[in-house]
Amino acid sequence: MALQLLLHSLDLKGEVIVPSFTFVATVNAISWEGLTPVFCDIDPRTHCLDPGQVVELITPDTVAILGVHLWGQPCYVEELQSIASEHGLHLIYDAAHAFLCSTAKGEFLGNFGLAEILSFHATKFINTFEGGAIVTNNDPLASKLRSIRNFGFAGLDATDCLGINAKMSEVSAAMGITSIESRSDFVDANKRNHQAYKLGLCEVAGTRLLGYDAQGSNNYQYIVVEIDSGIAGVTRDQIVEVLYWENIFARRYFYPGCHRLEPYKSNSLYRDIKLPCTDALGDSILLLPTGTSIAEADILCICNLMRLAMDYFSVEAPE
Repeated sequence: MALQLLLHSLDLKGEVIVPSFTFVATVNAISWEGLTPVFCDIDPRTHCLDPGQVVELITPDTVAILGVHLWGQPCYVEELQSIASEHGLHLIYDAAHAFLCSTAKGEFLGNFGLAEILSFHATKFINTFEGGAIVTNNDPLASKLRSIRNFGFAGLDATDCLGINAKMSEVSAAMGITSIESRSDFVDANKRNHQAYKLGLCEVAGTRLLGYDAQGSNNYQYIVVEIDSGIAGVTRDQIVEVLYWENIFARRYFYPGCHRLEPYKSNSLYRDIKLPCTDALGDSILLLPTGTSIAEADILCICNLMRLAMDYFSVEAPE
C-alpha cells in the first residue's frame, strides 16, 4: 500500500523499470496504479538493480525507476540517481528490508531518491503486525501523502484530493514501538546468528553465505545462501526438501522471479524476456531461519542437515 500511495501521488503514466528479483508486491503496486512494469536484471553480487541494464531499458515511455534494497544491501544509489537525473525520471526505492541499514559511507537508506518505503510486516526487522511507512525529504510530497492516506482530508471538514484509509492502527503502532525499543537486541541476535551460520557452512560444499559490508550498518535480518549445485552435487530444491522433512522451513527467495509469475508470464510484453542473473539466483538462493528464538545449536543442526542432504541425494538409489 505504501508503494501504491507513493506511485499514485506522483500521477504517473507509462513504464517503470523494476527488478524481477523481488517480492511480487513490489511489481503489483506498479500494475495496480495503471503503470507498466519493465523488468530489469540484477547484479549477481549485490542482487540489486544493474544500472548498466537500467540505461538500456529506458524509452520515451519510461517515467520512473523503482529500485529494491534487497536483504538491506543498498542499491547503486549514486549511479541510479545519475541515470534518473539525466533522463528526467522519478527514482523511488522499496526499502522493505532496509530499516537501520546504510551505505558503506554511512548514509542511511531512506534518504535516497524521491522517497523510499519501509515494511513493518510481522516477518520484518520492525514488526507492527502489518504496516509500513513512506520516508521522504520532499516536504510537499510528504504533505500530499499524509492527505491521501487519510481519505484526502486537509482539515476537519475539508478534503483536497482523492484519498483512502491507509492509516496505521494504534495497536500496530504500539507493537512497532516495542520493536524499536528492542532494535539493538535484534541486531545483536541477527549478527550472532549470521556469524554462527558462517562458521557452520564453511565446511558445507557448494554453499556461499551472502556477507554484509562491515563499513556500513545492517540489521543482519536475512541469512542468504547461494547453492552451487555443480559443487554441492544436489540442487537447492533438494536441500529444501530435506530441511522440510525435519520441520525446518527454509525458503526459496524470490523464486521463480516476478516475470515468471502471473499475471506477467502470460502477458505478451514479457514472453521473450531474458533475465539470466535473475533466473540463476531464483534457482540457487536459499534463506535459512534466524531471529531471537533460534539458538546456536539449532543453527549447527541446520548446517549438518544440509550436509546430510547432499550425502542423501548423492547416493545412487538402489535398482
